[in-house]
Amino acid sequence: MSTSTPGAPTFTARDLAQVAVFAALIIALGLPGTITVGGSGVPITLQTLGVMLAGALLGPRKGVLAVLTVIVLGLALPVLAGGRTSLTSLAGPTAGFLIGWIPTVAVIGWLTVKMLPRYSVVVGTAINLLGGIVVLYGFGIAGLMLRTDLTLWQALSTNVTFLPGDAVKAVVAALVAVQVHRAYPALLAPRSTTYAPVADPA
Repeated sequence: MSTSTPGAPTFTARDLAQVAVFAALIIALGLPGTITVGGSGVPITLQTLGVMLAGALLGPRKGVLAVLTVIVLGLALPVLAGGRTSLTSLAGPTAGFLIGWIPTVAVIGWLTVKMLPRYSVVVGTAINLLGGIVVLYGFGIAGLMLRTDLTLWQALSTNVTFLPGDAVKAVVAALVAVQVHRAYPALLAPRSTTYAPVADPA
């Protein structure tokens, strides 16, 4: 069974179930709340770990759909960390980070698919750092400059505070991903392709 329209990507019932599970995971990772550091108004949360995992385990299409599901649900429900809605986030200094979830999961997902079938923790961590720090921070900094009176240098300096935690998230996501891809090597394979289990070359 699949959901499709002419010219649009197809999603099977299994795909949609995976999307729902990861959307729920991202929401659940917001339950511990937030830690606010500095005066930028941007909190530290665990939800970016969920975004990294969605990209590393679902790939770009399903990963983006999982993130979009959270954002759309957030228009009506407080699904973001700290009891915030998407509208609250988009109206404040976190707007760029929330929007940045979409290219972040897309970049991580696309590069992860390119790496398979042999998932490496080292390369996977590098991919997660690229998406979860370089890409996400780029959007976040732009949002900070638009929503606050911070200069480029001040916005950059503010994000330094988040680097250690996000680097740890990148490693954790890669460690989880290597185990999942080892157990389910066909998770991100094209439907016509079957991969045999492979060892982690990290």
